[in-house]
Amino acid sequence: APPFWWTKPDWRAYALWPASRLYGLIAGRRMRKGRRADVPVPVICVGNFTVGGAGKTPTAIAIARAAKARGLKPGFLSRGYGGSLDVTTVVDPHHHRARAVGDEPLLLAREALTVISRKRIKGAMKLVEEGADLIIMDDGFQSAQLTFDYALVVIDTRRGIGNGHLVPSGPVRAPIAEQMRQASALLAIGDGDAADRLIRQAARAGKAIHAATLITVGADDLQDQVVMAWSGIADNEKFFRTVNETGAHLYVTRSFPDHHYLSDDEAAEILDHAEALGYQLLTTAKDSVRLGGGHGRSEELKEKSRVIEVEIRFDDPKGPDAIIDAAIANARRRKLHRLAEK
Repeated sequence: APPFWWTKPDWRAYALWPASRLYGLIAGRRMRKGRRADVPVPVICVGNFTVGGAGKTPTAIAIARAAKARGLKPGFLSRGYGGSLDVTTVVDPHHHRARAVGDEPLLLAREALTVISRKRIKGAMKLVEEGADLIIMDDGFQSAQLTFDYALVVIDTRRGIGNGHLVPSGPVRAPIAEQMRQASALLAIGDGDAADRLIRQAARAGKAIHAATLITVGADDLQDQVVMAWSGIADNEKFFRTVNETGAHLYVTRSFPDHHYLSDDEAAEILDHAEALGYQLLTTAKDSVRLGGGHGRSEELKEKSRVIEVEIRFDDPKGPDAIIDAAIANARRRKLHRLAEK
């Protein structure tokens, strides 16, 4: 995503406005009139208003953990962005590599049954065949391929929706009015104020509002350590802030595009720089899984880079259960409505 998407609109955003208008018309129509297929189990979609990370994957994991605690068998559905496989596939975290299935599906597969599919209805039916009784979609809110019983839209309260413009003028994926209409609830992550207007808009529309915090896990021993951090995610600065919040002294950073696979030269540069300075290397779980199966310096970088694990913690501990309950209730109503139509 170009940096100007996340600043006050300037001439670049306005110059691209005609293309954004066309994009918005198409995206809005697809959301409004798309042919959504039904599946026989409840479907929770975790999406966001914009291109780029807002915390969808850790949110999906938090909901899956709550579902497992209730004795359910959740299954994740992902498009497998960044992977080369174009067939519906059950992800095996012990066998597959990120280049084949994508980095986020590998993280999800550590938690629960995960299927990738370019066609989400095929992926959903595969999850049902594998025994899933609750489907959690990681993204796909704007795709209009599946009927979802609960749409949780995640928003980073520090970034908000950037300059507020539609792609390609800005990061917004579809007209906000249409996205808001189809959302069941908002999950505001963080303590910023960039999302306040949208939260008020959602509240006026009668949408449920959840709040959560992104927390680090097992990083207490980093206090006062001198570190070097590198990442290739949608918001690298967010990761660097997380590192600083551990109490570590972050003096050197390396940023790469989202889903970026490091070249041998890039891996070598990171390793050599950290070794010369004597700094501990830190990275994200998503970056680490992309190094899996690599050779040479990439494998060495994986071994020497400590992963900073993060989790989503809902302000209301019952929040995930409330989302699951609502999805199950809506799925029952959906089935009754379909039977009545017949």
